[in-house]
Amino acid sequence: MKLTSGQKHASYCSLLETGELADRVAQARERLRRCHVCPRHCAIDRLEGDLGFCLVGAKPFVSSYGPHHGEEAPLRGWNGSGTIFFASCNLRCVYCQNYEISQWRQGREVSAQELAGMMLSLEQQGCYNINLVTPSHQVPQILEGLLLAARKGLRIPLVYNTSSYDELETLRLLDGIVDIYLPDFKYADAEIALKYSKVPGYPEIAKTAIKEMHRQTGDLVIDERGLAVRGVLVRHLVLPGGLAGTVEVMRFLADELSKDTYVNIMDQYRPCWKAFKYPPLDRRITREEFEEAVEAAKACGLHRLHQERPGTAIAWIAEV
Repeated sequence: MKLTSGQKHASYCSLLETGELADRVAQARERLRRCHVCPRHCAIDRLEGDLGFCLVGAKPFVSSYGPHHGEEAPLRGWNGSGTIFFASCNLRCVYCQNYEISQWRQGREVSAQELAGMMLSLEQQGCYNINLVTPSHQVPQILEGLLLAARKGLRIPLVYNTSSYDELETLRLLDGIVDIYLPDFKYADAEIALKYSKVPGYPEIAKTAIKEMHRQTGDLVIDERGLAVRGVLVRHLVLPGGLAGTVEVMRFLADELSKDTYVNIMDQYRPCWKAFKYPPLDRRITREEFEEAVEAAKACGLHRLHQERPGTAIAWIAEV
């Protein structure tokens, strides 16, 4: 795939100029009134302080923020990806590696002005993007902060870093706002998703969400510096015992999304949180399990498989 140079400003800048960004903020906030921000559809009034499954009200709920150097090289570059970790979650993964944030809800409520300040600070620190980690249950709050930050000069791309348990209508509000989607396709089997993440209907909801992300932004575009500027980068965490359904996930990406999909097949699973109570999640994956996952992707025709040369800041794509 031809790699093109980056855009001058993030996508949301155009919507700011026309007033559409402010309209999207108003539409998103209305989704909090009988909450249907995420697929849980709790139907409670978060604007009045009611709490649903995610236990987050009307204000942004943030754990931490700062330059992050552990993301994929096209996202972090040399200066880091400007991550904002949103606390709580609309999943309950028994093996969550960030359970202090997602399950214990370590974080604090902030104002929209404070959230905007975080975004601007990350840009001033030289980050290449604003990386919204676990945003699915806080999209209206994020958009409110973004509007204020954009009015004060924010211009770097947005990365939507998600479990893929996203509401289609909420994602449609992000069309023309988000530049880079970073979905983690976690499971191919609904029963396994329900057992280990307490999430109903995950595979079909994730497929619908990822298709919408791809419709909006297309395949990942990387500029001459090696930095992502637009598109979809899919993550897939290989789980012990084939629980993630890797073959089915790769087949979906190749056949229903694009064989040019940029995929990071991740091997860093380790038992965390309550995983020791749920064999085979009580062990790391084997080398053979990871190699089988990579071969499954290649067999489906996927050829942009994320790898990195040790000691460099630039990713290379394994063309097969």
